[in-house]
Amino acid sequence: MIFNNPEAENNRGLLAKLLFGLLAVYLLGNIVLMFYWGREPVLFDAAESAKIMSGSTVKPVTGYVTTATLIRVAETLLDKPGGFLSNDIMPPGVFMDNLPSWEFGVVTQMRDLARALRNDFSRSQTQSTEDIDLSFADPYFHYDTESWLLPSSESEYRKGIDSLKNYLDRLANVREPDAQFYARADNLRDWLSIVEKRLGSLSQRLSASVGQPRFNTDLQGDPVASQSTARGDQIIVKTPWLELDDVFYEARGSTWALIHFLRAIEIDLKDVLANKNALVSLRQIIRELEGTQEPMWSPMIMNGSGFGVFANHSLVMASYISRANAAIIDLRSLLSQG
Repeated sequence: MIFNNPEAENNRGLLAKLLFGLLAVYLLGNIVLMFYWGREPVLFDAAESAKIMSGSTVKPVTGYVTTATLIRVAETLLDKPGGFLSNDIMPPGVFMDNLPSWEFGVVTQMRDLARALRNDFSRSQTQSTEDIDLSFADPYFHYDTESWLLPSSESEYRKGIDSLKNYLDRLANVREPDAQFYARADNLRDWLSIVEKRLGSLSQRLSASVGQPRFNTDLQGDPVASQSTARGDQIIVKTPWLELDDVFYEARGSTWALIHFLRAIEIDLKDVLANKNALVSLRQIIRELEGTQEPMWSPMIMNGSGFGVFANHSLVMASYISRANAAIIDLRSLLSQG
């Protein structure tokens, strides 16, 4: 004969309800954190940020604002709510992909500017010695974004930030003539050539959200040119559907960082830009890029056709970036003129 124990049955029921409640609270907590961590950092004032960092009312030396802005962007990347998410292996970070894509766009621009500081802005000529602190900062920022252990991405990026701070301190010290920032048109033009390629690539990937056949122009204009692998006269270019939001948020992160860097460049190279009659051109580039940071009201990235019923957020983003990129090409042309 089987005897039922009402008290045991009741205890098992209470335990099941307790476990279910804890699971519900855990899931709800993760959802709340995903929304909180998923917010993109707002734009900041590069000049004001540099002033606070210097702790002085005296006009900072040439190059101070640009270097300080790079440091502030890197610190924002690591210290925003949720921290650096690209290498997370635990919930809720592991389930998020929009912010890691945004972070990759920011890191890409950080890497490009850190290398430009090392190779161009801090050197008077090609035969001059590179700055010791910048020679350390550059490779630290090129560390893998998805490494979570031994060493983690964050620890390497913080080493890069520390190296930049050392360079910044030496730059601001008049007794340290070895630390220099050369505000020259050719240095700016070289960095902008990299920016131009980054924006051009993003624009093409965003525009390919709807897919379209394109004529192959890889060897256009050079009758004796060749390439490693032959391609057809027409090619189909289309960004995979599952990658649309990744490309979109990478573009958002890249342009977010670039806006700050260009604002800083406007301050440090103002005389050079004014002499080339290029100051207004730079400001227009910044304005075009600011359009990429408009709030997202849609819960998902829409991928409608160009003239269809539904919006296509990728094409809107590509429009802003393409106009900015065209303006950068014109700006580089102005900088090359005597």
